[in-house]
Amino acid sequence: MRVPNSVVLPVGTHVDCCQEQEIAEKTHDIMAKITAMLAERKSNLAHFINNLEGSEEPKCYVDQWERLKEMESCTLTILNLVAVNCTDHRDMKKLEATILEHVKNEELFPEVIRVLPPIYRQVEAAIVDLARSEEMADHGMMDLQYLLSKLCQRKHLASLGGELLRDILRYLHRIGLVMWYEEIKQLESTVFLQPTFLITMFKVSLGIRTISSAEPKL
Repeated sequence: MRVPNSVVLPVGTHVDCCQEQEIAEKTHDIMAKITAMLAERKSNLAHFINNLEGSEEPKCYVDQWERLKEMESCTLTILNLVAVNCTDHRDMKKLEATILEHVKNEELFPEVIRVLPPIYRQVEAAIVDLARSEEMADHGMMDLQYLLSKLCQRKHLASLGGELLRDILRYLHRIGLVMWYEEIKQLESTVFLQPTFLITMFKVSLGIRTISSAEPKL
C-alpha cells in the first residue's frame, strides 16, 4: 500500500484441507475482504486529507498533507487469488507458471522489456561472488565505498563509478538480491549483501518484542 504501482498476488494454501466448495467460498471471501480493505483505506485517506485542508492553520500541516497525498496516489493492483496445495509439486509448478505469466504482462509491469546494460549483470555476478566468499561475514553487511573498491579490483569493473554503482544497487534492491536503504540516513552507506540474514534479524527482533510485551507486569 505504500509502494507506487504495487502488484499483489494473493496465494491461498492448505487447499488439501478443504472441500472444493470451501475453496471457492474462502477465495470469494478473501477477495471481498481485500476489496473492502482497499475501499476503507481510500476513504480514510480522503477523510484525513479533508481534515487537514479544513483546519484553521493548514500551512502547519503541509508535511502531513503531502505524505497523505503521496499515499493516496499509490495504486495497488490485486490479482486473482491462487489456491494451492503446498505438498503437491504440480500445484507449485502451477503457482510458478502463474507468477511468470503475470510478470511478463507488460500492462502490469511496463518495464519488463527493459534491456539492462551488460555491466549490470557483471556487477550482479561480482556481488554474488563476494557474498559467497569466505571473507564475507555472516551478517553480509558492507560499507558502500568498500564495496565499490572491492568491485573495482576486478579488471572488467575497474572503471565502475559511484553513481553507476548506486543505480545498479537500486535495481538489485528492487529484485531482492541485496538490501540498500539509501533513503535512511543511518543506513545509506551500508549495503546488505545477505538479505536472508537481515530477515532473520527482523524475525528475532519481533519475537523478542512479542515475548517482552507478553510478560506480566509487577
